[in-house]
Amino acid sequence: MYPGLWAKQKPDHVAAIDSSSGETITYRELDERSNQFAQFMYAKGLRRGDHISVFMDNNLTYFVVAWAALRSGLYLTTVNRYLTAEEAAYIVDNSESRVLVSATNLAEVASDIPSLTEKCDTYLAVNGEIPGFDSFDDVISEFPTSKLENEPVGSLMLYSSGTTGRPKGIWRPLPEGNIDSTINPQNALLAMLWQVNEDSVYLSPAPLYHSAPIGFCLAVQAIGGTVIMMRRFDELGALAAIEKYGVTHSQWVPTMFTRMLKVPESERTQFDLSSHQVAIHAAAPCPSEIKKRMMDWWGPIIYEYYGGTELNGLTHVGPQEWLEKPGTVGKPILGVIHVCDEEGHELPPGEPGIVYFELPEMPFEYLKDAEKTKDAQHPDHANWSALGDVGYVDEDGYLFLTDRATFMIISGGVNIYPQEIEDAMIVHDHVLDVAVIGVPNKEMGEEVKAVVQLVDGIEPSEGEAELLLEWTRDHIAHYKAPRTIDFREELPRLPTGKLYKRLLKDEYWGKTGSRIV
Repeated sequence: MYPGLWAKQKPDHVAAIDSSSGETITYRELDERSNQFAQFMYAKGLRRGDHISVFMDNNLTYFVVAWAALRSGLYLTTVNRYLTAEEAAYIVDNSESRVLVSATNLAEVASDIPSLTEKCDTYLAVNGEIPGFDSFDDVISEFPTSKLENEPVGSLMLYSSGTTGRPKGIWRPLPEGNIDSTINPQNALLAMLWQVNEDSVYLSPAPLYHSAPIGFCLAVQAIGGTVIMMRRFDELGALAAIEKYGVTHSQWVPTMFTRMLKVPESERTQFDLSSHQVAIHAAAPCPSEIKKRMMDWWGPIIYEYYGGTELNGLTHVGPQEWLEKPGTVGKPILGVIHVCDEEGHELPPGEPGIVYFELPEMPFEYLKDAEKTKDAQHPDHANWSALGDVGYVDEDGYLFLTDRATFMIISGGVNIYPQEIEDAMIVHDHVLDVAVIGVPNKEMGEEVKAVVQLVDGIEPSEGEAELLLEWTRDHIAHYKAPRTIDFREELPRLPTGKLYKRLLKDEYWGKTGSRIV
């Protein structure tokens, strides 16, 4: 299924709505405009296996570009709209994109990209002018709205967020067949696990450049539902959208839950959320106390999955299962889990180690980087791959994540996982966001430091730091608790929910002592 089918069966049904402006795009419009862009790219000589990129904020043309690529046998890369021109150009060049589509509100950055790329020869601007770019609407208007004679199915080829270095392109072979006859596993997953259908209304509050939001939105449209796209997340705006549009399904990251819960109860409970049937979350483990509070508020409608853009494995847990095993990210529904030590030896249930998924064969490779691909594989089993997460499996086969391997703190020879500390601190009423990192300590090697963003109205002070330290020591073992707390106006967290801990660690490495900012 894809928009071409729904354009015939229900042409005036809304495929997507911009929640901030109320602007809509119907299935007829989505089909016709994506056909025009596909025709344009075919005329430019792009063929199956070629590559294009999109560098935009959330807007409805995003879906036009995506479906044009997917119905042309092309790879599509969504570029983080917060990158610099140099960073964005690296991805455009590394992917060998032939076309780049950007939007006028990113003109200051986008206008520098053509001078930094060697392989891209077509630059198109949406919603206005960008120096060095042609108008997207003008160029596609010259092409027919009819579909290509042959429509091979394309695919996303996304890049890692680059929190520990250069972003890595995650490449998989293109599916065989045409867009109108190929079954996309993600579409089937949405229908099977969460009962998404052509009557569903799906709220997407996250940036479309991220893998889960763009993947889920396209799957909802393939199934024939309606996407409610937020340009950017805000707590009350998301709740208002659920009420206004009768949202049935939604997807979140844990930081969104935290921020909604920090809104005064009288404000956040004013909305009618009765249409809301399924809330899905992923991207990072959710603190158990935060998820329990969300269940108390929304009811047992919260589902969780764990997996990566690499699609090397997937776990899933429903609300009732989770309430019986708080903190789990579920059982595998794709792949077999193996938890191993640093040498690759498999560990018994309950013991944390690197989480590997086993599939019949390695499902991905990092583009043009055989070394990084090999690093993701088990030393003895090429079809076992890891994303760098640490966790354990209990006696019943449920996976619990402990942290990212690269974030682990080793203090006096003891392994300390920041996630546990962050989970304890984030539920405090004064804490809006928190990052726990290891900083140098001459005696212990590393010591634990918390960097905290306070809620509005609470001022940083030595007294506030001591209050939070006492709270933390009351909830976790003293040896894990931060020795010091620093305050920041804002942490370097992406709208996707991912935290750039590397930036914080780089600041502190080589420095000791406490400071209040």
